[in-house]
Amino acid sequence: MTDTETVTSNPSQRDISPAVNMRCPRCRKEGVFHPFGVKDIGWDIHRHTGGAGKVSDGPIAVGARRCPNAECNAFVFVVIHRSKVVRSYPPEVIDFDSSNLPPRILASLEEAIKAHAAGCYRASALMVRRVLEELCEDKQASGKNLMERLKALGNTVILPGELLAAADELRLLGNDAAHIEAKTYDQIGPDECAIAIELAKELLKAVYQYTNLVARLQALKKSP
Repeated sequence: MTDTETVTSNPSQRDISPAVNMRCPRCRKEGVFHPFGVKDIGWDIHRHTGGAGKVSDGPIAVGARRCPNAECNAFVFVVIHRSKVVRSYPPEVIDFDSSNLPPRILASLEEAIKAHAAGCYRASALMVRRVLEELCEDKQASGKNLMERLKALGNTVILPGELLAAADELRLLGNDAAHIEAKTYDQIGPDECAIAIELAKELLKAVYQYTNLVARLQALKKSP
């Protein structure tokens, strides 16, 4: 017999509207989000395990929160289970540094991150692959396919071998997302996509952002 769930109203939970820790979907800053507007609506969930057995999965609540960043103040709906945010609308997104990125590359990276947050993992992997395409085009790395263009990229920009190898792994993950016959990875899920996005961020940081940081530091030197 499969487990079933029942929802039991628990009025006492309705008076509990805890502050929660999360990253803002809009400004991407982490903070303590406090209740906003109305009290949470709460209830208990009980899981039936067969026969007369019943196990409580604890209280769950839905409510509104507001970003503590005074420059943002984004309004967010949250689903809270055992005092932790399990869902938010808009969803939390992976943080990234957008400084010095070309507009087309930035747009593709943002779309990959938003697709990951929405649970569209194949779409996210495809957009990570598009980031690679945009990078090769921006740096004029040519070739008849993406694999050859990534090899040529090593001749146009200075990159560690490990990052070039990571770029090829991102290409393979994107192939799996685009083609039914491609089976390099067992699945394309949240973990695969999250790691792919982190690797893409490191690749872009090496190409576009390290030199910008050094230039900013050098600009702070005292004049001779």
